[in-house]
Amino acid sequence: MNLEQRIRRLEDRDAIRNLIARYGRLVDERDIAGVGMLFTRDGSFRSVDGKIASTGRDAVIEQFHKRYAVLGPSNHFTHDMFIELDDTDPDLASGWVNSHAEVVRNGVALWAALRYHDRYRREEGVWRFHVRELHFFYYLSPKDYPEMLGKLMRNRAYTEPLPADFPENSDTWKDYYSKYPQRG
Repeated sequence: MNLEQRIRRLEDRDAIRNLIARYGRLVDERDIAGVGMLFTRDGSFRSVDGKIASTGRDAVIEQFHKRYAVLGPSNHFTHDMFIELDDTDPDLASGWVNSHAEVVRNGVALWAALRYHDRYRREEGVWRFHVRELHFFYYLSPKDYPEMLGKLMRNRAYTEPLPADFPENSDTWKDYYSKYPQRG
């Protein structure tokens, strides 16, 4: 890999990090047109549990309208991220982002810890989300947090409680505790 290619890869990673940062701000400020432009024309926004599923920029925008109908103020912020550029196609990348959100849904304050599994694609010279998939570690009220954090049914993102999407469902988690059950 020559110097120009290496610089391009650094610039691509930086552009993807900026895309990720813009997402939280635009979502929180209800810039619906801006949120839509973060996704490719055929982009997908979904949750691993299947409760959220939209494909195509217009459908993604409509999905956010539905979310905003029940959400009050929100504050999304990102932590660690991993970005892997595709070695065979310079316009593709994938990664994951650890995040938290503070939201008000239906008048109730909630905290969420989540991980986005992303696929990125450069479209018209701009990096965008091709797929953004939500995985919840927890989605709880601050009141329920101390009691529920260690329990599997800590996803309260919807009307009925659901199990957390991670880490208990991961193959490595299951493998570890099948080998070392006394540590669980």
